[in-house]
Parts: sequence; C-alpha cells; structure tokens
Amino acid sequence: MKKLLLAFCLAACFTTVCAQPVPATQETEDAAYIKANYTKMQQYITMRDGKKLFCSIYLPKDQSKKYPIMMTRTPYAVGPYGDDKFKTTLGQNMLFAHEGYIFVYEDVRGRWMSEGDFVDVRPQIDNKTSNQQIDESTDTYDTIDWLVKNLPNNNGRVGIEGISYPGFYSTASLPNAHPALKAVSPQAPVTEWFIGDDFHHNGAFFQMDAFSFLTSFGVPRAKPLTPDLFKNGVKYTQHDNYKFYLELGALPNFKKKYLGDSVKFWDNMMNHPNYDAFWQGMNIRPHLTNIKPATMVVGGFFDAEDCFGALHTYQALEKQNPQTHTNMLVMGPWFHGGWERGDGETFGDQNFGQKTSLWFRENVELPFFNYYLKDKGDMQLPEATIFVTGSNEWHKFNTWPPQNTVEKTLYLQANGKLSFAPAKTKTASFDEYVSDPAAPVPYQDGIQERRTREYMIDDQRFASRRPDVKTYQTEVLADDITLTGPVVANLFASTTGTDADFVVKLIDVFPDDFPNPVPNPKNITLAGYQMLVRGEIFRGRYRKSFTNPQAMVPGQVTNINYNLPDVAHTFKKGHRIMIQVQSSWFPLVDRNPQKFVDIYKAKDSDFQKATIKIFHNDAAASSVKVTVLQ
Repeated sequence: MKKLLLAFCLAACFTTVCAQPVPATQETEDAAYIKANYTKMQQYITMRDGKKLFCSIYLPKDQSKKYPIMMTRTPYAVGPYGDDKFKTTLGQNMLFAHEGYIFVYEDVRGRWMSEGDFVDVRPQIDNKTSNQQIDESTDTYDTIDWLVKNLPNNNGRVGIEGISYPGFYSTASLPNAHPALKAVSPQAPVTEWFIGDDFHHNGAFFQMDAFSFLTSFGVPRAKPLTPDLFKNGVKYTQHDNYKFYLELGALPNFKKKYLGDSVKFWDNMMNHPNYDAFWQGMNIRPHLTNIKPATMVVGGFFDAEDCFGALHTYQALEKQNPQTHTNMLVMGPWFHGGWERGDGETFGDQNFGQKTSLWFRENVELPFFNYYLKDKGDMQLPEATIFVTGSNEWHKFNTWPPQNTVEKTLYLQANGKLSFAPAKTKTASFDEYVSDPAAPVPYQDGIQERRTREYMIDDQRFASRRPDVKTYQTEVLADDITLTGPVVANLFASTTGTDADFVVKLIDVFPDDFPNPVPNPKNITLAGYQMLVRGEIFRGRYRKSFTNPQAMVPGQVTNINYNLPDVAHTFKKGHRIMIQVQSSWFPLVDRNPQKFVDIYKAKDSDFQKATIKIFHNDAAASSVKVTVLQ
C-alpha cells in the first residue's frame, strides 16, 4: 500500500455548488492545515463492466488509529488535479477535516477523468441480469468495495453526502447499498426534473436555469480530460436578463442562435415536452425501498433549485421503508447549499437573528456522521429539525409535516380580500387581467444579469402594482399564525386562450410602521414589505395529467389544483397574509404562448394575449389550503 500511495499522479478541481466561500485568511489557514495533516493520492477504480472511475483521496497522516471514509461523487470535477495540489477545504466544511476522516472524491462515469459515457440523472435499473448493466448505485457499490479493501487505516465504515447534483448521487447510493455504507445525507438532491427541480416545475420550463446550466455543463467531452483542457464553445453575453430572453423569443431560437448541435441534453428536453418515459426514468424515488444506511435529508426552504428534491426524497424514504429505518429531515432558511456557506444569519433582506448554518454544521451534520461512522456521541437528533422563519426559531418534530396541525383554507374574495371564511357569493364573482406574452410579469424587481437566488424571499411590492397580478390579503392578524407543511393552490379560472400558466405566491406583509434594520447598508424599507414565503407555477395543460396534456376550453371555468412546496413560517401579530395570482414569471420561466401548441417547437407568431379570470364565488371558490401549527 505504501508503494500504491506514491504511484498516483492525476486529480481534480472540485468546483460544485457546495464549495464554501470563506475569507482569504481562513482559506489559507485551512489549506495549510490540510497539507500538514493529510496525504493525497489519486486512484482509478475499476467498475464491474471494466470502466475505470477516477478518485482523489485524502488520508490522515496520523496512522495511529482507524478512520471512517467520507465520500462525494460528483459530475463537477474533483480537483485540483495533480498529486501535489490540494483542496483548500475537505468535506463540505472543515469540521470533518479537524475531526479526522478519510476523504474520497470521485468523478462520476463519463465526466472529467473518469471513463465511460455520461448520462444525466442516470436511470436506476432494477433486477439487473449482467455486469454490463450498471447505474450509479453499482458504481457507488464498486467504489466502496475497493476503498474499504485497499485504503490503509479505514475502519470499514463509509458515509456519503453531496449537494445538488452530488445530492442525487448520494440518493443513488442507497438502493442495494454496500454493507460498509452506514450513513448518507442527500442535500438539496436533484430528484425530479419535470415536476419540481431545476429545469421544470409542474411542467413549466425554467429557461434561465436550463440555458445557463447547460451552456456550461451540457457539452459532452470526447475523452477523459481535466477542466482546463475542456473547450465549451457556447458564448453569449447578457446584462439585462428580462430584455435578453424577451428578445430571444420562442424556445427554438435558443438552439438556432447559441447552442447548435453541441448541447445534447437541450435536444433531449426539447424532444420530450411531456412527462414521458424519458423523464420518468430519471425519478429515483420509486427505487428507494429496503434502505439500510441511516439517512439525513437536508434542504433550504428558499432553495431556488432543489427544494422539491429535499422534501420529496425525505417523503419517499419515509413512506417506502420500515419504521426501523433511520430517516431524518433538516430544513432551514437557506438558499441552495446555504447550510454549508457562510453563517446563515441573513438571506436577502431578512435577518434570522442567529447563525443557522453554523448551528446546523456543529449540532446536526457532524454529530450525525460521527455517531454512525465513529460510534461517537449520542443520537439525540429528532425526526425533523425545522427552522420556522418569522418567529425565527428551530423546532424539533417527531414527523414532517408535524402531527399537531389543522388544515385551514384561505379564500380569495372580491375587492382583494382574503379570509379563512368563504364569501358565500351565489352569483359569478371574478377578477380578470390580460396576460400579454410581449410584456410578461418579471420574477423580481430591478435589472439582473443572471437568475438570482434572492428572488425566493424578495419583496413583492413591484408585482402588486401591475394590473396583470391579482392581489388578495387578510385583515391585520390579531395573533401569530404558524404554517408548517403543505400549501395547496385550488384555483377556478378561465382563459380566452387554450393554455395558460398560473403562479400562486404566499406572502407575508409587514406592518406599515415596521422599523428598518439598524444598520441599513442596503437602504431597505421594511415598512409594508411583502416578503415572498412561497411561490410556485403550474402549466394549465397538465391539470389532469403531466403525461397527457389537454387544451383548456376558451371561456370555460377550469379547476387548477396543485401543491406548492412545504413552508415553515410564522405570520406575526400585526402582519397580513397575502396571496398573489399571475400568469407569467419571466424570465425565470419560459412564456406560455397561451395557445395549445408544443411550446418547445413554438414559433414567435404563436404567442398571443389572453384574458384570464380568477373566480371567487360559491360554485368556483378559488382558495389556498394551508397547514396551521397548533
């Protein structure tokens, strides 16, 4: 093994979403600690079908004891490559490096220095009949098998964690897991690319995320190489994303103007406009059965990419495994990967009054892995560790959603009113607006170059002022009301077109005398602030089936019923609850032509104005169901 340690000479540049930005002085100290206390080796590991995957491995220099293995599998490169080049942090935070672990980073099949063909969110294969049938579960199994048999001073236990795409690979390690795999933490895991993560939400195409991601990620490489040798070839410039995407027009123009034949996954998306076998095969949730390793799913309520993935991966593990399986959920007030970046005291304009990310890393994440991989400490963690914004408190629940809740309904009413009591209006009552694809509702105020992460929690007053956004709000709340769990939009609407999008937003309206923060470097006005708690879109054609879309009938009142991701928020006494309804969310989401056509093949001439009506009478009582904590 000593000769083996000296024999390897390649490695990676781990630049994923989970890299933690730290001050330069801290980064220098961390880098010095790693070099002083860890030995680096690089290793090709042969999979069962003969393909070799590349690993960058860091071993503690202190060989007086045995260490567990902490592994991350990633499509984003495991650099820096070179046997004399070291990472500036190990693990998702340096607590693990100081604790003492063996760290393994692997380029997944077909990416960077690993052999084989890369498949996005590679489908899981059940009941494999030969060694030539591989998936991410078998690649993980084969990697672990080599590690525990060959790495010096390992204690025979392995943990896996990863954020976003590496979160998917964490989830994929669970079916038919290697016996040495004891603890897994899928964090904001990519889970469902048509229903709720990244590129689509309820069938609506999140064009900014898809376009920017695939122009840098979706271009295949011809052979194993390091990132510095990779030539992308997709070039574009934008300073005002609203203007850029509006002028770009219909989706086929993206390929014509920028992508050519270089981005294969873009073509795959454009050729599969509905939830067919292509998308269904990427859904790993049905395969999460008979799971043995302890799991801790982590996510952020304000994660713009994979909030859906965290909540639904936890739900699948919970429903499809026996009660003896250890499965935990942690959700905080975080953007994508925010639990590993910074201290988590603030996000956007909001201050949570405590360092939520530091607390999680020290009191939840490290203890979880120490317990299952080192037999260290006591497992005192609850089933669900949830941060409730508004009241800004951590809560420990025995289940998620919590059991001590009651379902209530917020009814949209005439004159912009919102109430927990129905209006009891017999005659037709509705609000209407014109949805114009030539002037869609922006997803955020101001000018942005790229899609921001703060839009998930931002002030919505800019939207309230538009005639194509309908706003409903309660009277001033006499008491605190805490929502924990599902939010369900139940709209009754009509359109003059044959398709329409519906965006429902749950908003916390601050009092008109709410004080500004001190200090206030961004010059924020919190008086009357409309904080977005949750927003989600639904494409009307999928109201009955994501697989078999149906045109809407012009003028016909239609029920649009869909789930928004769960929330955990306290609307304080003196605040109001607001619901906004609109039919575009641009350029976050592509424009609906409001005509029943294949939107991925649409022409610029297909886009048309439509008049949308939102009904709020007895026979068509538009509402939003919420779950109130008792």
